[in-house]
Amino acid sequence: MENLILKKELSNQELHLLGSEMEKRKKSTAVTWLLWLFLGGLGGHRYFLGKVGSGIAMTLTLGGFGIWALIDAFFINGMLKTKNEEIEGIILQEIKQADQKVAL
Repeated sequence: MENLILKKELSNQELHLLGSEMEKRKKSTAVTWLLWLFLGGLGGHRYFLGKVGSGIAMTLTLGGFGIWALIDAFFINGMLKTKNEEIEGIILQEIKQADQKVAL
């Protein structure tokens, strides 16, 4: 929600910059699902999404003996959306900081 408010304050050029940076930095849905498919029991998808702590726990328990990895199939899209929103927020803050430096 905060990202939406910040985006409304951007110029067309800044929105274009945001879109370009998001294309570079966003986490891929396909890569996330492939990591889950091939390395889900070791938490590969969680490492990719920046959830290192739970990734380590999955590695040590072999994905809760497969159960945790299977349950993640239902939550992976939400984790991906949250991570990409976090990335977008970081980019928005960087654009805002750049604007403040230019204004000075």
